[in-house]
Amino acid sequence: MSTPSEAPRLRRAAAVVGIGHSDWVRDWSRARAGEKPADSYGYGMQAFSAALKDSGLRREDVDGLIAGPTTAYERLGEVLGINPRWGDQADAVLSVVQACSAIESGLADVVAIVYGNDQRTAGTQYGGPQAMGGDAFLSYVYHAPWGLTSQGALYALTFQAYKNARGMTEAELGEVAVAQRGWSSMNPNAIMRKRITVEDYMASRYVCEPLHLFDYCLINDGGVAMIIAEAEYAKRICETPVFIQGIGRSDLNRGATSLEPRLTDFYLPAQQQAAARSYAMAGFGPEDIDVLQVYDSFSVHVPLALEGYGYCAVGDAGKFLRERGIGPGGKLPTNTGGGHLSETYMQGWAHQIECVRQLRGTCGERQVPDCRHVHYTSDVAGKAVSLIYSR
Repeated sequence: MSTPSEAPRLRRAAAVVGIGHSDWVRDWSRARAGEKPADSYGYGMQAFSAALKDSGLRREDVDGLIAGPTTAYERLGEVLGINPRWGDQADAVLSVVQACSAIESGLADVVAIVYGNDQRTAGTQYGGPQAMGGDAFLSYVYHAPWGLTSQGALYALTFQAYKNARGMTEAELGEVAVAQRGWSSMNPNAIMRKRITVEDYMASRYVCEPLHLFDYCLINDGGVAMIIAEAEYAKRICETPVFIQGIGRSDLNRGATSLEPRLTDFYLPAQQQAAARSYAMAGFGPEDIDVLQVYDSFSVHVPLALEGYGYCAVGDAGKFLRERGIGPGGKLPTNTGGGHLSETYMQGWAHQIECVRQLRGTCGERQVPDCRHVHYTSDVAGKAVSLIYSR
């Protein structure tokens, strides 16, 4: 059995050579006007076409495909006009892990990971009696007999428990939304660009107490795609390949459907194990990270990640947010595109292309100077995954 001190072979085995996405701002406006510009496949096609153009590759160069869970792998390949020799279906963070694994094992050389979602215009519900997926997909639907099928309610419970255990205040949590709106105000691709203050946050209505309106992610349509290639090939075809430097994963399955890992441990054991593995593979730790990207369907994910991945001591996340800061001018730039709260809710996929853009140095006004290493974390449904990107 490997230990965190061993560096697995996946380190820098693959690199991102192309990124693309749909026009989230335009599609948000059109959706609110009652239009439906595309379905999930159409958004995926838009993003893939942009990523392919960015990479300089041809369709026939792509021999691997990973489809986001909102589309079927076989059908997506047909729509994209590619015929991959290997493929799968995965969420945002595991799609990167699987692409690296496929490349390392020789199953594919160039893998497109593609996501499209028409969740807003399709009226997808993430809570209530018609919550998406039913009991075959999301564990929180196990709680339907008690009426607890809302992700917002789940994370309201999580934050209430966390407040009691660690002493964090609502105003300190508000620093997350304020910081991410600061970043999104400088991002032309972001849907929400008006800056807010902690006072604005505290004055906003509760959706499910103690979570305020600004703690919740957007629900919008769109697509995201990345093209990942074998490392040596990537160096030949791309001026600025972005390498996957470290990978770690650890799950908390015992008690998961009773919410126990989220309400008692706040993902901490899984985060710490995923962190140890990804830092060992990368060859450095949190002190060397220039930008942090955190899956943020709700703002509470961010303080949990700050503690779990070693950016501050356990119990100090509120103080860290208040005194050191994660927004423009802060000590740890976090969710620099605006994240799910303000840029776009692409279920973690958009965070990946923000990692790449920061490392390419193409983020304009919001660019973090001399960005060398970016850490992406995802903590959903009991599983913690850690990715480190490097230039």
